[in-house]
Amino acid sequence: MIMTILNTLAQEARQRVDADILAVSRADMRAQAYDTPIREGFLFEQALSAPGLSFICEVKKASPSKGLIASDFPYLDIAMDYQLAGAAAISVLTEPARFLGSDAHLTEIATRVAVPILRKDFTVDPYQIYQARTLGASAVLLICSLLSDSQLEEALGLATSLGLSCLVEAHNAEEIQQAVRVGARVIGVNNRNLHDFSVNTANSADLRSLVPEDRIFVSESGVTTPADAAQAVRMRADAVLVGESLVRAEDRRGFLREMRNAAVHAFATPMGQQSLCPAIKICGISREEDIPVLNYTLPEYVGFVFHEPSTRYVTLGKACELRTLLNPRIITVGVFVNAPIQEIVSAVQFKSISMVQLHGIEDEPYIMALRKALPGVPIINASTIRDGAGFAAASQADPDYILFDGAEPGSGISFDWSLLEDIRHHPNLPPFFLAGGLTQETVKSALTLGVYGVDVSSGVETGGIKDPAKIQGFISAVRGHHAAQGSGVSL
Repeated sequence: MIMTILNTLAQEARQRVDADILAVSRADMRAQAYDTPIREGFLFEQALSAPGLSFICEVKKASPSKGLIASDFPYLDIAMDYQLAGAAAISVLTEPARFLGSDAHLTEIATRVAVPILRKDFTVDPYQIYQARTLGASAVLLICSLLSDSQLEEALGLATSLGLSCLVEAHNAEEIQQAVRVGARVIGVNNRNLHDFSVNTANSADLRSLVPEDRIFVSESGVTTPADAAQAVRMRADAVLVGESLVRAEDRRGFLREMRNAAVHAFATPMGQQSLCPAIKICGISREEDIPVLNYTLPEYVGFVFHEPSTRYVTLGKACELRTLLNPRIITVGVFVNAPIQEIVSAVQFKSISMVQLHGIEDEPYIMALRKALPGVPIINASTIRDGAGFAAASQADPDYILFDGAEPGSGISFDWSLLEDIRHHPNLPPFFLAGGLTQETVKSALTLGVYGVDVSSGVETGGIKDPAKIQGFISAVRGHHAAQGSGVSL
């Protein structure tokens, strides 16, 4: 019986707490927790409150129901893939016996990603909440089946005082009422049956009306396909928690983008006919005033230019400051021109960026050295296209992405897109971005070229300053065109 398993897991959690207290006393753990810097604003809740369906993606090696999920378990690579594909948050299993999780996994992941992290474990003691803060988590899981009203209230209050959010998990109507009664701000419905381990995603749909609209609603378990993501949109879920299917996917980034895309176009595109919407990169962000429109429109990528001669240049300190203001779901890219590798490493280590874009004459040995210094960090290699030679040079070092730009990068001047006709069918062409001369008016033509993404800077500026109306117009043009193409609507 699952209740027996759940109770066993809870008992084992209590035993782990007892063992941990022998190493670090309650008083010392509490002091460490309050000494740990707290980022204001409850980032987990911010991320799940963003427009559209948010994805909490799980780093999980095993489970009681499925056994070993991933014998090869590159947990850092898995977490990076999730972030780069647009995960709103990452759930890390830390239970060691049945899920083969580890506190160390969470801490390592927290040092590498910018999105908030949920510590997923069986919380039965306030000590574990203090632990979560010191490990680097932004949220903890509280399971109604294991906690009384008073215990839930105590846990919620303690977490709040530490700047942590709580995902309060319910399985039935009574537990949802309990979660609402104690003031839970994020309520999840687990679609897994507590008696036979079967999964029924209709459980979330059946219970959705019991969760007030001012709470964040999460559908957990059983979200394994793009169609499931679309179903979550139709039940008005704010977020879904996805685990096993993502860990098992051969192309985690691609699969998550398919699920996100299905959610975005759940009403605009007939089920089963979704195609990937091109990614959008707004480059050259340098001012706090640029942030609100980005957090509202949520482009997939934002670029910081670290090349000092550029009028859009930002220092590392400024980029770090802007990164903290951006919605965690937005992936930040650092643009460099023949920069020392240590400069790029510092930008990644300080969490200002998650991807690197090379815009100089960086050769294959340089890129190989960069990969060695920053394993798992994706690289975009820019190419100015005059003929096929530009593509050959850019693709020689096997970058993760190529960016095709005009002869004068950053000038807003386009190149002859017909030159891409032969290149874009090349069998070794990685996903590519298109830049140069893109505006709200011209981007629709660019979308017919098979691009992975579009990159714009001057095309969304007025007088050299980012223009919120132009950013909104550009993003609407890309997403509106794609939705209409998918649904057969003529523009």
